[in-house]
Amino acid sequence: MTGASSGIGEATVRALASGGWTVFAVARRADRLEALAAETGATAIPADISADDDVSRLLSRVTEAGGIDTLVNIAGGARGADRIADASTEDWDWMYRVNVLGTMKLTRSFLPMLRAHGEGTVLNLTSTAGLAAYEGGGGYNAAKYAQRAMTEALRLEEAEHNIRVIEVAPGLVHTEEFALNRLGNRQAADKVYQGVEKPLTAGDVADVVRYAVSAPHHVNLDQIVIRPVAQASNYKLIRKG
Repeated sequence: MTGASSGIGEATVRALASGGWTVFAVARRADRLEALAAETGATAIPADISADDDVSRLLSRVTEAGGIDTLVNIAGGARGADRIADASTEDWDWMYRVNVLGTMKLTRSFLPMLRAHGEGTVLNLTSTAGLAAYEGGGGYNAAKYAQRAMTEALRLEEAEHNIRVIEVAPGLVHTEEFALNRLGNRQAADKVYQGVEKPLTAGDVADVVRYAVSAPHHVNLDQIVIRPVAQASNYKLIRKG
């Protein structure tokens, strides 16, 4: 599974490993991966999922280790909150490379293995940003809409190969890095969650991912939208205090 060095990805490694899964933990930051592997028993494979050479090396490592029957694409993220009139090409390029092209490259590479298994699963972590656009979210909205469309197309294309395709779309999740990476400073990041009682945690989402991929294979949870109660929609977030 990708995005394993922090946040939802790290929590999902812990959730799956504790449930008896053999987990290949993939992310760019080797030091964090190694620490996580030592703690959970996962196999750490440092890789940039947007880099073709890294994806090829990852496929070789996993194949040599016996292969997989489930691919969990969690790597992704947002950069910037500019309106389209002030859009940063660099930020948009990064969001497309990680959220869309990275997911496509991993999925394309592992589909033959999943087909050969006979009961393969692909789970893509998208976002409620892919369900409804909002001001200042154009780049992230566009990337997550694209990732959601890709997930829907994949489900149609791979049903004949008995591959189930699951989408998990979280709303507001309080993690250590997401808002900080997006906004660039701690003060701005903290304001995202200010006054919100009980936002989702990475562990909440990880539990949903674990349940979805652990259900009997014929049970396909096509799309799971998960939000905190305080977030009734992308447009309604209850803040107190």
